Amino acid sequence: MIEITKLVPEKRKGLIVVITGNGKGKTTSALGIALRACGHNLKVCIIQFMKGDLYAGEWDGIKKLNGMVELFHTGKGFCGIQGNPYPHKEHRKNAQDAINLVLEKIESGKFDIIILDEINNSIKLQLVDLEQVINIIKTKPPLLHMVLTGRDAHPEVIKMADTVSEINEVKHAYRNDIEPQPGIDY
Repeated sequence: MIEITKLVPEKRKGLIVVITGNGKGKTTSALGIALRACGHNLKVCIIQFMKGDLYAGEWDGIKKLNGMVELFHTGKGFCGIQGNPYPHKEHRKNAQDAINLVLEKIESGKFDIIILDEINNSIKLQLVDLEQVINIIKTKPPLLHMVLTGRDAHPEVIKMADTVSEINEVKHAYRNDIEPQPGIDY
């Protein structure tokens, strides 16, 4: 049997990770970070800024992780697409409530990682202000990791990040009229 070694960094640092791009898998990648964190007994908080009007499998999947991950879906769906009926003003109010929730969760000191799902889109759509996000990044505790997902990451957010991944679409089933599939797409 092979002995498994657990690496421990000499110096810990809370990283800023940005996952952006037009390809599928930004939230999925962030959920992978949450799963990996559970393996290290790290507590994770996920705040979804735009998701909330259509069921996503992670909502029930996370409940099976014994309380290691808290997830809040605070949005009313994707603003301005897929026939979303809510006005911009209502989307913005929800996103502002989500910003307050982020600040509350950071202040609690309970979490090792906070994932701000679709926050990049929220900046682009003016649901949250760039200054709000920059302030959150600048004032986060030094050991808190923060993951920001969504298309169209702002250049200032990218500049502040330690790690940036861009997910590009090469091919997507949706383009071939294949409906979104449970467990893969949502």
